[in-house]
Amino acid sequence: MPLAVTIRSGMIESLHSGSAVVLDPRGAVVAAWGDVSSPLLPRSAVKPLQLHAMLGAGLDLPGDLLALVTASHGGQPRHISGVQQILGRHGLSEADLDNTPDWPLTPSLRHRAIAAGEPPRPLLQNCSGKHAGMLATCTVNGWPVAGYRAPEHPVQLAIRGGIARLTGGDVTAMAVDGCGAPAPALSLTALAKAFGDLARGADGTPGHRISASIRHHPGMVGGDGRDITAFLEAVPSAIAKDGAEAVWAAALPDGQAVAVKIGDGGERAVAPVLTRLLALMGVSSPALDAFADRPVLGHGSPVGRIEPAF
Repeated sequence: MPLAVTIRSGMIESLHSGSAVVLDPRGAVVAAWGDVSSPLLPRSAVKPLQLHAMLGAGLDLPGDLLALVTASHGGQPRHISGVQQILGRHGLSEADLDNTPDWPLTPSLRHRAIAAGEPPRPLLQNCSGKHAGMLATCTVNGWPVAGYRAPEHPVQLAIRGGIARLTGGDVTAMAVDGCGAPAPALSLTALAKAFGDLARGADGTPGHRISASIRHHPGMVGGDGRDITAFLEAVPSAIAKDGAEAVWAAALPDGQAVAVKIGDGGERAVAPVLTRLLALMGVSSPALDAFADRPVLGHGSPVGRIEPAF
């Protein structure tokens, strides 16, 4: 169903269909649009759940590095240094990373690297924090580092089992993510409920540690100029994570949670939809309004905007 519309000069130019769900603090569905019960691929939005499983398997890192394990980072110096710290703490190096080589996600850094003739590297790719976390979890448990991306590797079995326990059901399918790691399939409702459980985690629990790391280090989760960091700074009490193909999940400290998927994977409609969902939960602020504002331009000037359709 349409979740948002693009309006240009007073005319509806595009419709953005998708699915969305709002949960109360107990995890019950308050409102839903579209199909929120069938499996989909949350992509990087599932990283906090993967980290929860790694903590359950013995991983232990300071808060800023935990945030980096959940990140789709921009490849800024603090991100690269953080990945190197995770690896170095566990006797590992960049050579152990087996994620897809790439240049930084931050456009200016990416263009600079390409212009300088630098080759793509796993360290610079936006999922290197997650992969460093997986490798560190292997060393903590004495599991082999080689082949850690394979679905049957002990670290991936531990992550899949941990996600199943957190969501209250088995992971229904696995795909291959862009970074090469297994990508679990979950429903939007299961994804939102897991975020709510993390956000209201009691002191000392893995959920509380993950939530605190995201709240205290929003720049490590994305970086300068990234929507996820802008959102976390606009709603500092929330936890959230974005995923490729226009999937987002967010939750408040009391466990209220939302998740959204734009059907065709187009990112531009996410911010207005997510902000409207939060308004239904009673969350609003000028900073959040600024995050949601996606002007439609004509000759460089605003002539319309993207608006929620519900």
